[in-house]
Amino acid sequence: MGKKKLKRFAEIETFANVIQPNDRYPVEDHSFKGKWNLSYFKNQHPIILEIGCGKGEYTVALARKFPNINFIGVDIKGERLWKGARRALEEGISNATFLRIQAERLNYFFDQNEISGIWITFPDPQPRQSREKKRLTSPKFLERYEGIMAPGSPIHLKTDSTELFEYTLEIIDQLGHQLIYHTSDLYEKGNIDEPLIKETQTHYESIYRAKDIPIKYLRFSLNYRQNG
Repeated sequence: MGKKKLKRFAEIETFANVIQPNDRYPVEDHSFKGKWNLSYFKNQHPIILEIGCGKGEYTVALARKFPNINFIGVDIKGERLWKGARRALEEGISNATFLRIQAERLNYFFDQNEISGIWITFPDPQPRQSREKKRLTSPKFLERYEGIMAPGSPIHLKTDSTELFEYTLEIIDQLGHQLIYHTSDLYEKGNIDEPLIKETQTHYESIYRAKDIPIKYLRFSLNYRQNG
């Protein structure tokens, strides 16, 4: 492991806005579950997650623009989290924090109705069929999200992957979820009501755009509870 990476791992241990459970594979609920507003943020503002947040571009940008909403970036890669966490600290953004866990463990950290929205920005599309359950918009993950989200809360997906985009549309249709908006080319065809969706770009998004790869975007909400 390089000196730069080791240095960042050491620094992130000191960041007040990064939560790294000692056991990343908990067998019981974390102490913040159901108590993020009371015990961590010390307010009653809505909580939004960025899952697979990478360097936290959206977590920081959204927190900067919406000071009355709390944002949590979730990723297992500490070196990636370091960049977003450091930027938030440097700018004094108190409504952005980062949680270093695998997305499969969300139910150990958040309670039902605790989350008011989810962003999924350029996740690994897991193209092999054998890896379908690893896709962050698979039925397996949507059930996890339903267990922590308030009814009607939006899920946003941005991706360069045509396969993941079309797969997600199919899953939304098959499971009866509510598709709110979708476009196969955000920057050429997308008529978006929220300019921040275009204004904020992740590291990978900038790379894909430079290669003229269309960016796909969709927004939907879950209907599990309504369906019984």
